[in-house]
Amino acid sequence: MNTNSPWQILPLVEPESWLIEKVGTHAAQLLWQRGLKTEAEIQAFLDPKSYTPTSAFAFGDETIWAVTRVKEAREKGQKVAIWGDFDADGITATSVLWEGLGQFFTQNEQLVYYIPNRLTESHGLSRSGIDTLKDCQLIITCDTGSTSLKEIEYLRSLSIDLIITDHHTLPAERPNVTAIINPRYLSNDHPLYHLSGVAVAYKLIEALYESLPKVPTQPLSNLLDLVAIGLVADLVQLSGDCRYLAQMGIEELKKKKRLGVRFLLEACKKEGDRPTDISFGIAPRINSISRIWGDVSKCVEMLTSNNPAHCQELVSLAEEANNQRKALQKKIHSQVKERINSIDLSTSPILVLEDLDWHTGILGVVSGQIVQEYNRPVILLNVEGEIVRGSARSPQGIDLYSLIKGQEHLLNSFGGHPFAAGLSLPIGNLELFRESLIQRFWHQYGDISSKPITVDLTLTISELGQGLFRELKQLEPYGMGNPAPKLLVKDCRFSHKYNANIRNRKGQKLQYLKSEFILEDPTGSIKGHWWDRNIEQIPDRPCDVVLELVDNTYKEDYEVRIINIYTELPEINAIPTLICENQLNEIKPTEALNPNLSGEELWTTLVGIAKYLSRTGQAISYAHIQQQLGISKPILELGLEALKRYGWQIIQKSENLQISYANNQEIPDYESAPLEVDFLIKFVNESVFRQKWRSLLQQA
Repeated sequence: MNTNSPWQILPLVEPESWLIEKVGTHAAQLLWQRGLKTEAEIQAFLDPKSYTPTSAFAFGDETIWAVTRVKEAREKGQKVAIWGDFDADGITATSVLWEGLGQFFTQNEQLVYYIPNRLTESHGLSRSGIDTLKDCQLIITCDTGSTSLKEIEYLRSLSIDLIITDHHTLPAERPNVTAIINPRYLSNDHPLYHLSGVAVAYKLIEALYESLPKVPTQPLSNLLDLVAIGLVADLVQLSGDCRYLAQMGIEELKKKKRLGVRFLLEACKKEGDRPTDISFGIAPRINSISRIWGDVSKCVEMLTSNNPAHCQELVSLAEEANNQRKALQKKIHSQVKERINSIDLSTSPILVLEDLDWHTGILGVVSGQIVQEYNRPVILLNVEGEIVRGSARSPQGIDLYSLIKGQEHLLNSFGGHPFAAGLSLPIGNLELFRESLIQRFWHQYGDISSKPITVDLTLTISELGQGLFRELKQLEPYGMGNPAPKLLVKDCRFSHKYNANIRNRKGQKLQYLKSEFILEDPTGSIKGHWWDRNIEQIPDRPCDVVLELVDNTYKEDYEVRIINIYTELPEINAIPTLICENQLNEIKPTEALNPNLSGEELWTTLVGIAKYLSRTGQAISYAHIQQQLGISKPILELGLEALKRYGWQIIQKSENLQISYANNQEIPDYESAPLEVDFLIKFVNESVFRQKWRSLLQQA
């Protein structure tokens, strides 16, 4: 295979022999590449028992003030409310405070909780929610509240004290509250800086346990499984105490002592010993409840109840919600992509789309998908009368929060962090909001640059198996700051391809696309799968593949998950330009190809047009040629390059072309054409095939 590729392949390094002996050749490579080189830091990275966790009082006076106020509420018998949030981080944070504070206050009497409804309310404090808690003397938030300045003043007018535990972006000045425990006040190299909402809530409970050690009857470690779920689900950087808490939490999680968690793992056929069991199993089910039904109070019950029948019933509801979420997600994702196809992406660095029928609860997860596919910030909005409300997501390197914050005067509500946010605004402000965001983006970032996939190791299929899996598992949990290793296998083929029938627990087929196959190279073969791919989209020719090695605990086997492929067109080895999956996927309906077009006909017609323009001296626009031929601009440019091969001169003036013939060389037909023309013909034929296939998928 040609070594050119759309990936960034990390160079090999030479770890010291003691490290190879300790963790194995490949794991040593990864640790060395990621800057871990001393024995002490590697030991602390691999074994949480060798890591020294940071004190809960590292937040300084804020923790002291919070603990003092909680102790006062306990001594005076005051009523305390927990104010949570409706995503997995917020729900687990609420559950941590519910169980943790429940060691100091009587649940449902002195202690209550409130979580906004995702479908009817926004993130953060609200006046309507506060009004339901007027009999409380203290409210403690988790995963929310830092920027709810108007609501904070309303609480002060009611003489209700507020303790904020949060990890989201801070206001310009410290809010007027009893205490605010937020790692954003710490330096960005502090070991607590990347804590998610659930981890900040846990640190408050940890401080209470230290301050009142004789009161709790349950060990603090019982909460760690909830902490791991929230940390992994919220995609925070797993370094410092985040990594430590996730490691300790996964150890607690795999014990399956918590009934709700045990039943969730059974539902998704996971063991609970890996972070992927959270990100692909537990977290989507927790999140789906709020996405589909809005109210997540039952979610806290599911995670904290000791009643087996009740937990099983709630897990069944979560499973039902997750199935509905998948169906809605697929539908909205398809609609969003159809809308994007009518947009000029070269002038749209931020995608802001709205629709009357888009389910508000699904927009965050679809936004995340679109970000991965188009490498640009995405804001998806539901239109509800005169208000639009929705979710925003952004790729690494683009601070979407700051871009939106610059347009706060156009918004009703807004909150989040650099890569994820929620917002609402009057529909009359939408167009100005969209245009202002784009202008601000161009001013701040200049352009959209595609970030290549980083390949960690180049291996053969014979090296993919139990030995490698055990090596790589030592480095878990993976996440931001410690990404799952991307493995490159060269010159391999797919065989025994079939489309998997995905069914729910009731045996009903789900409308979710997944292909399964055998991946082979000269050294061996391994089972694999590729989400959102039909077998007809998987090439028959040799290709290079980037993948992740995963274990299938249900089948008790190892397999690969495909990330990306790179393949040459058949018999075009001499051409330096290769066709990547991403090139073919960039053909957009606004540039739609004539479905009856063939590459051979296109070449003949293009030569005829060139001869006519040369003879008459006329100029013609790119758009006119594209419309007449039924082709995209990238394909037209390939055709012009092929014409230049024979001495044609292409003169570009703005969006117009002039073509003249500079020599007497005869233009051959396609049957005797050189490789440049052969490449054009085969690219067109495959692009038309892809377009037809996509159309069939949308109709299915």
